[in-house]
Amino acid sequence: MEPTRNRRRAGMDRESGAAEYLEKAGVRIIERNFRTAKGEVDIIGEDGGYLVFFEVKWRGGAGSGFAAEAVDRKKQRQICAVAEQYLYQNGLGTDTAVRFDVIAMDGENTKWIKDAFPYCGRAF
Repeated sequence: MEPTRNRRRAGMDRESGAAEYLEKAGVRIIERNFRTAKGEVDIIGEDGGYLVFFEVKWRGGAGSGFAAEAVDRKKQRQICAVAEQYLYQNGLGTDTAVRFDVIAMDGENTKWIKDAFPYCGRAF
């Protein structure tokens, strides 16, 4: 297999692991890999009255930094834009409680960071 294909498969496996982790914690998974022209959100779920947009990040070792660090401002804006499209497409208004969480997988350690970054605002 070519390296890109291996990375894609590994990413899908990690997202599946994150989804299982979240379900065991009581999150209801609504959708996975929601894509628009602006990007993708890995997992969308419901947790504690919130519609949650989850970004899953993995890093294999300390040499590549921490997984959560990869969710920089640019990535946050992209996730917000995709979230806005999801809300619009599903007829969800400004009264919908929204949260942005990160599932950071550093080696074998998984950390759920709730409210990892603020909502970038709604365009509708």
